Amino acid sequence: MALFNNKSARQLQSAPQTSANDQNGSQSRNQQDIARLLAQMNEVILDKPQVIKLALSCILAGGHLLLQDLPGMGKTTLAQGLAQLLGLSFNRIQFTNDMLPADILGISIFDPSSATMSFRQGPIFTQLLLADEINRSSPKTQSALLEAMEERQVSQDGQTFALPSPFFVIATQNPLQQAGVYPLPESQLDRFLMCLSLGFPSPNAERALLRGQDRRELLSKLEAVMNHEAIREAQQQIQQVFVADVVLDYLQRLVAKTRSSLDYHGLSPRGVIALQRAAQAFAYVSGQSEVTPEDIQAVFAAVADHRLGQRFIPDYVGGVKEASFAKRILADVPV
Repeated sequence: MALFNNKSARQLQSAPQTSANDQNGSQSRNQQDIARLLAQMNEVILDKPQVIKLALSCILAGGHLLLQDLPGMGKTTLAQGLAQLLGLSFNRIQFTNDMLPADILGISIFDPSSATMSFRQGPIFTQLLLADEINRSSPKTQSALLEAMEERQVSQDGQTFALPSPFFVIATQNPLQQAGVYPLPESQLDRFLMCLSLGFPSPNAERALLRGQDRRELLSKLEAVMNHEAIREAQQQIQQVFVADVVLDYLQRLVAKTRSSLDYHGLSPRGVIALQRAAQAFAYVSGQSEVTPEDIQAVFAAVADHRLGQRFIPDYVGGVKEASFAKRILADVPV
């Protein structure tokens, strides 16, 4: 009996260690896959490693991504590349000013054989939705995405339909200085975890584009590096990335600074949670086990500027660029 008890004790002692080893092995594999994914994406979108890293961090954090740029800067290519490398089903909607919410969500159709209404799902029923030029549609159409982005479901004719899991929206918008666009309301902007801009390529990257393969050909050769199970696993591991109290102190000082000025809206509690989650995801994608102040600085502008009511001309437009609110705050608040 004593021998049995000793053996059982040894088994009980080794079980947590085995579980921890499995978790560490899974995290290591996921981070290796992420490094491969970033390397392949950097071959398609040239000279933009930080933007690609932030975009992937946004997706793995379970958030939605807003890309603001001039037409033809590679926004659609980035979205398609991420969908293929992450192994996600993909749909693209081209937003126009005459589009209706039913064009996105779906429509109920009368079935004569059963004398009932049946719901025909719209293109939103996919794992990664590209909402292309979202601000060319009316506010009524834009609002069709609000429930889907927040609650991952669609309500139609008194019924609720769950969206596929995982579900992400990557939306692109043209600068507000262009004709025929509607500004996104604050409630819509707050649904996006990050807002990014690719900007013009460097001269060397542009030469490589001119001499190299067509981007669409490169996209067709991409193969999935991860799948939806690995994504869910990574999302759980991101929640476990350690954030020290001293780092949270720095984060809260940044947030307090956003609330102390009359020039912009302060970050809401949801925005604060989004900032922490984005920093954890960025640290995870960087292969780290804890968040540093540098991780918060890396994601702060992408998470905060569109929530602070920022209306600046991005640096891909000629002339003087107004400094972003987030960069001013980072300069004013010491680490």
